[in-house]
Amino acid sequence: MEIVITGRNTEVKGSFRAHAEEKLRKIEQFAPYTQRVQVEVTHEPNPSQVDTSERIEITVRDKGPVVRAEASASDRYGALDLAAQKLFERLRRKQEKKKNRRKGDRRQQRVEELPIDELLANPSTKTVEEEERRVPQELGEEIESQLGDSPVIVRQKLYEAKPISVEQAIDEMELVGHPFYLFIDEETKQPCAAYRRRGWTYGVIRLDATTGDYGPGEDS
Repeated sequence: MEIVITGRNTEVKGSFRAHAEEKLRKIEQFAPYTQRVQVEVTHEPNPSQVDTSERIEITVRDKGPVVRAEASASDRYGALDLAAQKLFERLRRKQEKKKNRRKGDRRQQRVEELPIDELLANPSTKTVEEEERRVPQELGEEIESQLGDSPVIVRQKLYEAKPISVEQAIDEMELVGHPFYLFIDEETKQPCAAYRRRGWTYGVIRLDATTGDYGPGEDS
């Protein structure tokens, strides 16, 4: 199992690397086929965020879905402990889910599929047009760009999108600990977003990606 540790806006010393590698060797107990573990250490220099100035993100890659966990604290050792604890719990749940599936004991999950216009009735984000937009062109490539003259920084990353089922998308969303998950439905080939609602209920937003419906100058 390869463990790769990198720093953003900070230097990662040898003592921390050794501590992190020793702690993360426990991953093999939950995921013995893990090939690579990526640890990203980020330092936030803003004095107003001193309590969360150190952020740790751990990503586990093996034969199955990617499992990720992150946490922030005032020091990176504490952040590592919190992130590792979340990661071990997600790996344990993944392991138990595999066992249950082999026994044919699947948990029932109700998925409510909502039309896009209903979800966007009260949008929480706004689209911002940039004079010059840069987007990543290669898988795994990350690009950070500023929105016009504003202080807002947008970080973009290009991922591979293999068509999967709704159930697989929900499983992978839970494993990475995100409140939503973008995917392409293997049955309809539609771009979709799964998201967590209440309890054991989830939602799926589907986009009609057909082209040629609107000509130049037509209203959408």
